[in-house]
Amino acid sequence: MRIAVIDMGTNTFHLLIVDVKDEEWKIVYREKAAVKIGKNGINQGRITPEAEQRALDTLNGFKAIIDAENVYRVFATATSAIRNASNGQDIVKRILEETGIAVRVISGLEEAEHIYYGVKKAMPLGSRTSLIMDIGGGSIEFIIGNENEILWKQSFEVGGQRLVEKFHKTDPITDQDIADLKSYLEIKLDELFTAYSKYQPTTLIGSSGTFDTLSDIYCIAEGIDRDLEMTEYPLTITAFHKILQDLKVKNREDRLKIPGMIPLRVDMIVVACLLIEFVIEKLQINHIRVSAYALKEGVLLNTLRNLEKENTLN
Repeated sequence: MRIAVIDMGTNTFHLLIVDVKDEEWKIVYREKAAVKIGKNGINQGRITPEAEQRALDTLNGFKAIIDAENVYRVFATATSAIRNASNGQDIVKRILEETGIAVRVISGLEEAEHIYYGVKKAMPLGSRTSLIMDIGGGSIEFIIGNENEILWKQSFEVGGQRLVEKFHKTDPITDQDIADLKSYLEIKLDELFTAYSKYQPTTLIGSSGTFDTLSDIYCIAEGIDRDLEMTEYPLTITAFHKILQDLKVKNREDRLKIPGMIPLRVDMIVVACLLIEFVIEKLQINHIRVSAYALKEGVLLNTLRNLEKENTLN
């Protein structure tokens, strides 16, 4: 059976088309697009007309690919930007009318759970407790758990696009804006600190997005040949800090010249890395891992389980 999963993130839309049998899949097509649906409206709780049109144009393109690939069913999810927008449901309705794609808006806790299962599929988590972190444009999900269970999960509406518009006011970012950002996170992430005190994770697992790009930069700098089929990517704490110090002093044009940097990440990567640094230092994290899988793979796994229950998976 061939199915498609669409992850409509605040910054990026992903399309994943797979052939499935039981709970295993083979990827036949993947694409990501920098839609930036939250741009210039996310902190006002509204999707702008320009962002809405970018979303529709992208989804119409995805639909053409889906039709050409003879996909049996499509499963589309929307996250922070749309679930918090006053016009989010109107946009979901328009998407269905114009593209035929039915979009399910998921909660932050659902998002966190899907991310956990995506990461668990990508890499062995073992019995030790880890902190999984997924930085989206609208929200950040944190999950504390191990191979067997989720111990705690939470979604915070302090994603990269929100932080860019609040704190990245000049380029390069100023020391004062960095200090203001960290003071803001100190308040907003209080629940994370409480959970950390209880479960004491020492490893941070970053899922996709910014972490992918950090691993790309690290691998190129160190001459590491990163296999495209890998589901866990190389990165070290030391390398992360070195990359961040470089990013903080560069403007957008210079960041784009960094080998491994992509236009999709260049605007959000500074605040995203400052967020990672804050978490590492605040929680005294001493090890970092990078998962190639995240929300869309978790949604795919959940979809396969549901199809199996319906006896439609073969």
